Amino acid sequence: MKKLKYIPIIITVFSICLSCRTHNPRYEGTPFENNNSLVGTGFLQQKLDSLTNFLKNNLETTGMLVLKDGKILFEYGDTKEISYIASCRKSVLSILYGKYVENGVINLNQTIGEIGIDEYNGLLDIEKSATINHIISARSGVFYEPANGGYDEKNILERGSVIPGEYFVYNNWDFNVAGSILEIKSGNSVYQEIEEQLAIPLGFQDWNIKNQKRKYNKRKSKYPAHHIYLSTRDMAKIGQLMLNKGQWNGKQLISKNWIDKITTTVTPTEIVNERYGLNESSPFQFSYGYMWWLVDNFKNHPDFESAYTAHGWGGQFITVIPKLNIVVAHKYKVPTLVNWGLKQGGVANETFWELLYHFIKTENN
Repeated sequence: MKKLKYIPIIITVFSICLSCRTHNPRYEGTPFENNNSLVGTGFLQQKLDSLTNFLKNNLETTGMLVLKDGKILFEYGDTKEISYIASCRKSVLSILYGKYVENGVINLNQTIGEIGIDEYNGLLDIEKSATINHIISARSGVFYEPANGGYDEKNILERGSVIPGEYFVYNNWDFNVAGSILEIKSGNSVYQEIEEQLAIPLGFQDWNIKNQKRKYNKRKSKYPAHHIYLSTRDMAKIGQLMLNKGQWNGKQLISKNWIDKITTTVTPTEIVNERYGLNESSPFQFSYGYMWWLVDNFKNHPDFESAYTAHGWGGQFITVIPKLNIVVAHKYKVPTLVNWGLKQGGVANETFWELLYHFIKTENN
């Protein structure tokens, strides 16, 4: 009988191991070229070596790639390792919308009620009046509990208390519904859209659609979180596409107008500061666009004007710095115990930005 009581534990552990199994890449992909010389890059080998030592001795970074002029300037860790990119998924999702907005399949002014979005306990009429535009800018005014955590619970208000579009809050219900709307409108899964719009044309080296997993919690919400699992080097390709204004190898994969739109401020810095207890003296400040964070103030350093980032819990970043023609992809592979909240770990948001300030900015400013 004692042996029998361990069977559920064994089954649970076996199931977790199966779910963590990584499938081999489906496509060969195309690697980035290396910067074979630092001449003209604005970087010295001494500075890059210092960055390597800093990461090794101070952070839990598992992969980092810096592209300069579309070529590899700096590489650290296992950049081919596939893992969870957390809330960077939202920024990736925003890219996928462009095709369907521009061809008229998605009307940003259509309400979620018209689409048929509803919940187990029912949405209020005022909540159903939120538009797709409100959903993808985190201003829906729908304060329904999402299927997953990791959102701004502190600033969630009473349901029905605001008119859609008036109030910004980083709420996973909006982001999860955004994924479901894309699937309804396109007829494909979010992961099929990633494969067709990004993985194949960008030459992802580590992509296999079988590695992608939704997270459901039907006790809370109908709408799952469309979690994404990528390698650092494939994250960097997404960043380079953004830096290129949607162009890749001479082809316009995503329209420049859409790239400009999703990286334009919708929620100003003052509101973001208010939500997160920051102010105008805080060293790093951001506004919010369409699922991208936009740099408003980076210690008053001019190199980071017009920079923007995808940011995921634990240390996942796809950061685009147009003035330097640089893309930074940063990864922390979240261990199971950290993911379950049983252990501390990861690279904090401010730590990452301090890293960029000390090692990426130009020295003459």
